[in-house]
Amino acid sequence: MFARVASVVALIAVLGARSLIADTPRSPRNANYTITARLDHATRTIHGDERISWRNVSAHAATSLQFHLYYNAWRDERSTWMRERALAGVKDARRRDPSDWASIVVDKVEMVPSSGGAAVDVTAQLRFIAPDDDNTDDRTVAELPLSRAVAPGDTIDLRLQWTSRVPRTFARTGAIADYYFIAQWFPKLGVLEDAGWNCHQFHSTTEFFSDFGVYDVRLTVPRNWIVGATGIEQDAADEPDGSRTHHFYQEDVHDFVWTTSPHYLERHERFEHPSLPPVDMRLLLQPEHEGQAARHFAATRAALKYYGEWYGPYPYGHITVIDPAWQSGADGMEYPTLFTAGTEWIAPRGATDPEDVTVHEAGHQFWYGIVATNEFEHAWMDEGLNTFSTARAIEAASFQNFYSQRYFGGFIPWTFMDLPLSREVNGDRMAGYRKWARQDVQATPSFRYWPGTAGAITYDKTALWLHTLERHLGWPVLQRVMSTYFQRYAFKHPTPADFFAVTNEASGQNLAWYFDQVYRGSQTFDYGVDAFRSVAERLGSNRTVVVARRYGDGIFPVTVRVTFEDGQHVEWPWDGRDRWKLFEVTRASRARTAEVDPGHVLLLDVDRTNNSASLRPQADVAARKWSLAWLVWLQDQLLTYGFFV
Repeated sequence: MFARVASVVALIAVLGARSLIADTPRSPRNANYTITARLDHATRTIHGDERISWRNVSAHAATSLQFHLYYNAWRDERSTWMRERALAGVKDARRRDPSDWASIVVDKVEMVPSSGGAAVDVTAQLRFIAPDDDNTDDRTVAELPLSRAVAPGDTIDLRLQWTSRVPRTFARTGAIADYYFIAQWFPKLGVLEDAGWNCHQFHSTTEFFSDFGVYDVRLTVPRNWIVGATGIEQDAADEPDGSRTHHFYQEDVHDFVWTTSPHYLERHERFEHPSLPPVDMRLLLQPEHEGQAARHFAATRAALKYYGEWYGPYPYGHITVIDPAWQSGADGMEYPTLFTAGTEWIAPRGATDPEDVTVHEAGHQFWYGIVATNEFEHAWMDEGLNTFSTARAIEAASFQNFYSQRYFGGFIPWTFMDLPLSREVNGDRMAGYRKWARQDVQATPSFRYWPGTAGAITYDKTALWLHTLERHLGWPVLQRVMSTYFQRYAFKHPTPADFFAVTNEASGQNLAWYFDQVYRGSQTFDYGVDAFRSVAERLGSNRTVVVARRYGDGIFPVTVRVTFEDGQHVEWPWDGRDRWKLFEVTRASRARTAEVDPGHVLLLDVDRTNNSASLRPQADVAARKWSLAWLVWLQDQLLTYGFFV
């Protein structure tokens, strides 16, 4: 009897502890928003009212507040965002109707006293600033001087009324016909750090950074339109004018987005796992993609499963998957508890479409949503880590992943079932990196990367140096690094120094030599076989000589292998520091091939064509290579001919 009572008491204690953990804030919750917004579909505008409760978590008093006004990036061609797009060779403005531009106008700002007295109108004090480039035509950041400084630990309340003009989609936010995807749509505070406000202008190659908080949002849209948003819908009420107000609420997130359309199909499934918390999955799907619902759910499950097992559990209990409208330009983007996937009308089974983008954007919930690094300055800490993780998850889930090409404007796909893609080359990561390896030092703040090549440094280079590190250290070690980093810095805005410190700690090695090259420098790695011969000597032996050379300025330990005619091989480790090193061996069998880095550990090598040499023609290899190239060309021609016939 006593044992039974003790068991019950223990069970109650466990349940109580779990309840306490669930009720404890996961994040600082220092930037909280209560928003009421109404969509006017006829004029494509949003009229909003927001109450912000902000607590100063920095070490210094705040004498001003700084706000992001992202929609002003698309007021005209003179904004910093548009100038950078032009620098990258993109001509957005020339294709735009004047009605397709955007804006966000702050109509009123009031300080709300904590004592409950009358609000003070401070609208006249709001001014535009350009902290990054002094572009006086840019209006994406506004500053509000404060009459009384906010001391560390103190809270200030304010109210803003504003109007946003929704664009024809720029940067995955906007509208097309009666489809809306609304992101970066309200005045949002920057992040006050010990060094001051971190509130960059909106740049064309970077994304976002903001503090965690609680979002309590009411959205009024036309009645019978479906709404998806960050968080969980609490209730909905019909309005006398024929509209409907949807109430969403979410704790411990750093942004809020929403979408609405009368055409969505709504589907629900549940992610369940023996050791991970369950997650309710909601899918808002385009009618023409109804048959792809199972594929969207399977890919979302894969991300929740493998990221959860490898790094740590997804904590929110719900996730919303959006299948954007055709030509909406809203596909492939991440937001807290919600992401947009992206697919085509015809999605062949042999290619990871829509699986790849779905896994990738669902995976962003971990690095972008939970860890939440500064993507203005360190975009690689989300995009690069997630690109690496996506490739591993795609492979672990055993999705078919063959090379696929689309023709005639993307309508007609052709999947080459004899060309499987490895996770290292999926998405042309190697091609992008090799082309732009020296373009920027990765430690440069991301918003200062050359606009046309920022993706190669942010996505491709990071994924490749992580894959290289995985092969160098082994997956168990790198998995320990990533999981330690994720769990230690969830909801904490870590910096690159934090990631590198965890890497050294969890691996048990000082890897500064590596990060000095791949992150703090722009060295390129290129090892190859410079000379190779195998000469017969007396007594039936053969003397084999290999000269391995370091052609690049990057240094990495590699293996040099010689394979002999009898099938045996010899390997030598080389620290890779000298410009060249000679290796020789005498054996009865003549050498056949020599190779530097035969295990393809160094995926950052910019030229694999010089890594091997052979003493006999490799006709079968060359023939196979050229046959595949001609086959691809022939299939393209036949498909084009068949279309016109």
